[in-house]
Amino acid sequence: MPPTADPLRFHDCPDTVPVVPGAYALLILLEAPLALGLPGKLAVVLAPGRYLYAGSARGPGGLRARVGRHFRREKTVRWHVDHLTTAGRMAGAWCEPGGDECALVAELAGLPVPVPGFGSSDCRACASHLLSWPEGAAMPSRFLPPHFSSGSPTIRCIKSAGP
Repeated sequence: MPPTADPLRFHDCPDTVPVVPGAYALLILLEAPLALGLPGKLAVVLAPGRYLYAGSARGPGGLRARVGRHFRREKTVRWHVDHLTTAGRMAGAWCEPGGDECALVAELAGLPVPVPGFGSSDCRACASHLLSWPEGAAMPSRFLPPHFSSGSPTIRCIKSAGP
């Protein structure tokens, strides 16, 4: 499904995420280097910083259940992204009901790919579903800037690309 022109709402709490199938882009903050040794991939160390991970939620509970799982630090490491969400801090997620994770990655194509194939082993279209978001890099205008109900000193300035 191609992306719509509708803006994507940022959720800093899983309770506000809709209970429908769709796609999401997680915003994960790493405050320390993270060594990753994933099966079938070269070992890599992720630098501290902001990372975006695109995924989908099609099962029971939809987006709320999947994004809610990513917010939990205590869990069985099942997916590649679990390595980041258990070591870093989940700042929130942009959610698109009915959306497609590869379409979200395509919208974010200007951002660097820190680990080729990360979270996209079943995807032939994307280089990775994990992207880094360097300080000062613009986000597509459809990604509404994060608004944190409790404030966040870690996210200082969010730039949007486009009008």
